[in-house]
Amino acid sequence: MRPKQQEKPSVLKGIGVCSGVIEGKAYLVERQKISAPNHYIKKAQVPQELERLERAIELAREQLKSVRKKVDPQEGRDIIYILNAQLMILKDEMLIRSITERIEKERLNAEWALERELKKIEGLFDTLEDKYLQEKKNDIDYVVERVLRNLMGKQQESISQIQDEVILVAHDFSPADTAQMPKGRILGFATDTGSKISHTAIMARALAIPAVVGLENITEYVNTGDFIVVDGLAGEVIINPTSGIRSKYKEKERSYRFSAEELLKSKDLSAETMDGFRVKLKANIGLIEEIPSILDHGAEGIGLYRTEFLYLNRKVLPSEEEHFHNYREVVEKIAPHSTTIRTLDLGGDKYASEIELAEELNSSSGLRAIRLCLKEVELFKTQLRGMLRASAYGRLKIMLPMISEIKELRQAKEILEEVKESLRTEGIPFDEKIQLGIMIETPSASLTADILAREVDFFSIGTNDLIQYSMAIDRVNEHVAYLYEPFHPAILRLIKRVVNAAKGSKIKVGLCGEMAGEEIYLPILLGLGLEELSMNYISIPRVKKIIRSITYREARNLMEKASTMKAASEVENLIWKDIKLQFPEVLS
Repeated sequence: MRPKQQEKPSVLKGIGVCSGVIEGKAYLVERQKISAPNHYIKKAQVPQELERLERAIELAREQLKSVRKKVDPQEGRDIIYILNAQLMILKDEMLIRSITERIEKERLNAEWALERELKKIEGLFDTLEDKYLQEKKNDIDYVVERVLRNLMGKQQESISQIQDEVILVAHDFSPADTAQMPKGRILGFATDTGSKISHTAIMARALAIPAVVGLENITEYVNTGDFIVVDGLAGEVIINPTSGIRSKYKEKERSYRFSAEELLKSKDLSAETMDGFRVKLKANIGLIEEIPSILDHGAEGIGLYRTEFLYLNRKVLPSEEEHFHNYREVVEKIAPHSTTIRTLDLGGDKYASEIELAEELNSSSGLRAIRLCLKEVELFKTQLRGMLRASAYGRLKIMLPMISEIKELRQAKEILEEVKESLRTEGIPFDEKIQLGIMIETPSASLTADILAREVDFFSIGTNDLIQYSMAIDRVNEHVAYLYEPFHPAILRLIKRVVNAAKGSKIKVGLCGEMAGEEIYLPILLGLGLEELSMNYISIPRVKKIIRSITYREARNLMEKASTMKAASEVENLIWKDIKLQFPEVLS
């Protein structure tokens, strides 16, 4: 039974993932998760269950291919990438083998085996602190749900029959849902779950419609036919607003549309302040399929390519050939821009489900990232060989994560030189001038940046971990989340120290943490003198617009004021007062 609608307007707060404002009638997508039968089978029934599973998987492949055909190859490019990723999962021999082994050895019926394997995989992804990586488990969720429905003979639900212009309200959506949406009739999204990098967010941006996700319980308060407003700018949904409130949002919508048109004009322009300070804007990615989208949004290369996906959910380590072909494809597609590839950053919040490595791999402050690579040297060499070989086909830079002292860096450099020499001996070409950089994400690296700078070609500041380790907090613990403050004086001082050290040694310095894509931090980052910012590609056009609207001198003055302040809240107030008033059109 749904709660009774409130007579006065109700406002629900979530996460705005596609800017814009829209009003209209809600269409509630009520989709209950299916309850699959779970039981043991006899040995004689195993072949039958394996055949059922094979048929269900093959049918799922055909269904997704059919959906993909309906997607416009230009307008729905992001949706096609997601569907392709799901088709790849359905061809994953490791996943299919794990499910079939459960049927053969544990004597589970196909549905139960499928659900058991899903829970194991979800357990892996739930331990990941990297939100980007966490969101990718949705691909597996959608695929498993589709195969389950096929096993049980359940019809795949579709929203293609909607006739009116509506705002969709649901717990969540799949890419297949989006591909089948009647063009021009879906005005916006509002969902219980999701984040800025969830599939629903990506799809909303691909369709260029306002969306708010992470509302937690909007499906409990909205019925089909209710009038709602989706404010993708503020991350709010207003249920049954008064006429006065509707007028206010209509004006906000008109203003946004005008600003959005202006913003697109800056996409292909350089990110340069009004007084000539040039910043390179690059993208953080983890999948090759994202490359066309980052180029469409004006990225000047890849500032952080995560390689963890090559290791997740597999029993065998990726081979040198896998590394090589993956990295070669990336650098060739992003050319003539450069690609910065981060070496393996497993451990702590990221680890491979079936790869047997060290016992301490699950410790966030223990054996992880570069520490793991220095212990498992052959694993490290295999990846480095793949990177170096790929460097012969495009501009590739190598970046080492989690460096905390000069000894680690020198050990890594020695191994890199060994790999280079082995390739020379074998006559295999690579870029002899390949650049090596490190991520600055520990307080010790920040405080000794002047020492480290003499040994590398560039720095990239990873603010996500730097803030966590500096403030001694767990970012996913809601009880201490309030301490995750990028504007904290300690954080600003550490970043400034790193930038000064880089400039003193005449090496490049950039930032690839989440701060880079958040507009409120941009004036401070400019004022610190950062020359490169790498972010979610969606943020690039807006960040570029802001950079082109201010001067480096003003940003420097603002940073000098901020450096005298004693609390993060004081710095934040300074931003909104001094910058928002001066540039309301870009920081609104």
